[in-house]
Amino acid sequence: MMTEGTLKHGMPFYTVGEGRPLVVLRWFAAEHANPTGMALRMESKVMGPLGRHFEVYAVNRAPDMPAGTTMADIAGRHAEALAERFGEPVDVLGMSSGGSLALQLAADHPEVVRRLVVAGAAYTLTPLTRDVQRRYTEAVAAGRRGAHHQAPVVGRTALSRALIRPFMWLSDPLMRPSNPLDMLHFAQAEDSFDVRDRLAGISAATLIVGGELDLAYSVELFRETAKLLPDARLVIYPATSHLGTFSHPRFAHDVAEFLGKD
Repeated sequence: MMTEGTLKHGMPFYTVGEGRPLVVLRWFAAEHANPTGMALRMESKVMGPLGRHFEVYAVNRAPDMPAGTTMADIAGRHAEALAERFGEPVDVLGMSSGGSLALQLAADHPEVVRRLVVAGAAYTLTPLTRDVQRRYTEAVAAGRRGAHHQAPVVGRTALSRALIRPFMWLSDPLMRPSNPLDMLHFAQAEDSFDVRDRLAGISAATLIVGGELDLAYSVELFRETAKLLPDARLVIYPATSHLGTFSHPRFAHDVAEFLGKD
């Protein structure tokens, strides 16, 4: 059964499953709200398997994010919200942009993180992903179509990108957020995100999960992130894309195995 609520600072969340709490920091989202419709159905394919092991708290960023917000600011608000909700350290799983936030949270606020899983993310963005996010969010915030700017991290070949780009351009009006400044300001915060020099100070045991064919990051970046952490495991799924990482048949099992049942 799914329940919905709001954490401190107005951060929306929903829960599925039962067991020990697992806070899931969701991927880049156009809306700083709980997903609905098709987006929820797609997301349930990831959260559902995790819910067989944990009570999953799927958390989004707070709406009406002001200009000039930093990743440290966002992590600070999450730390306050998690401390108020749980009153003790909790397991945290960050996916994609949520993984960036999870690393910032663990570096800045170790008192709220029990164990950490970072999936489809690393200590910084690649130049390609940074450029894609900037072009997409700036276009939409200016009232232009922007979804097609994401084609470079979706299509693996020049042909597939050429085929996907016009489809994404046409479908853009169906994906417009109610407040495009939210995703713009988050993208601007993540644009300068880089915790490479902070990794050695992260005390939480960490699992890094990546896909071999991830276009948004690279296997080398996943490996370097794991290597620089003092207590980390690395799992790379062969022949797996960025989004495919989260829906991989072994993903929920690997997360549960790492986090343990104690």
